[in-house]
Amino acid sequence: MKEFDLIGRYFSEGGHQRKDVVVGIGDDCAVTTVAENQQLAVTTDTLVAGVHFLADAPARSIAHKAVAVNLSDLAAMGAEPAWISLSLSLPELQESWLEEFVSGLYELTQYYSVQLIGGDTVRGPMALTITAQGFIPPGSALQRSQARPGDWLYVTGTLGDAGAGLDILQDKLIAQGEERDFLVKRHQYPTPRVAAGTALRRTASACIDVSDGLLADLSHILRQSGCGACVHVDKLPISRALRHVTDIEQAYQYALAAGDDYELIFTVSEEQRGNLETSLASTNVKATCIGQLTGHRENIELKLNNQPYRLPAKAGYEHEF
Repeated sequence: MKEFDLIGRYFSEGGHQRKDVVVGIGDDCAVTTVAENQQLAVTTDTLVAGVHFLADAPARSIAHKAVAVNLSDLAAMGAEPAWISLSLSLPELQESWLEEFVSGLYELTQYYSVQLIGGDTVRGPMALTITAQGFIPPGSALQRSQARPGDWLYVTGTLGDAGAGLDILQDKLIAQGEERDFLVKRHQYPTPRVAAGTALRRTASACIDVSDGLLADLSHILRQSGCGACVHVDKLPISRALRHVTDIEQAYQYALAAGDDYELIFTVSEEQRGNLETSLASTNVKATCIGQLTGHRENIELKLNNQPYRLPAKAGYEHEF
């Protein structure tokens, strides 16, 4: 199948259609309309087989994750997603695989009212690059640099599930039944916290999503805000499934250091803390306070039952070149 036949057959039609897309797939560029009194947030992420997803992962999950990680970046800035473009590199064309991939892609974009407006397809090693764009009211973008000592530290959802799910798929962790299904799904089908991100614009001082692990991603906020943090390990939100398949020490390890959860880490000032529950009330997302920021620049102090705690292994994932 030729490139333009592939695009026409699988990507030119279908999916969510937005009124602010003037020209979509089929021309040299997409043309869109940015609403008045809105700023445009733009993010790009590349996923490579064997690095960001297992080579034998289901096509639907690959598409879902590629979209979700970009929407998660928008959520961490408090942006409402609008459009994505996709660059897809395939070693060969398997129509059954592509049909499943497109199904996963459109399932998530439909849910979040996001339109695919363009991109590219090439033959090569399996990789996907998505650029996502969304809207933010002027001056309300959540940034990593606005946290201050004394701010309270929160996370959404539960932590460590996706890392455990990956280990299950790689036979590094044994799990059965509902617990296995839950943890594997958390790895393959992450949930971008879009509603929580937009709600937090009114209350959070800084925010980031958990892609490389809690401690690794928290360090970005601390570095850019010039703060430190005290994290209470015993307050980390850990799912029932993760507690069931590991001992508590291993669960702490996953929650602190494993990536791919795509939950939000955010900070809230003492003055705004009372408004947090109200801000998140309509999102159906639970947030847990796990500590507080300090004035010790870029230092993360871990405590377990108010006693010093030492992480036994490396914290977080980082690409090496």
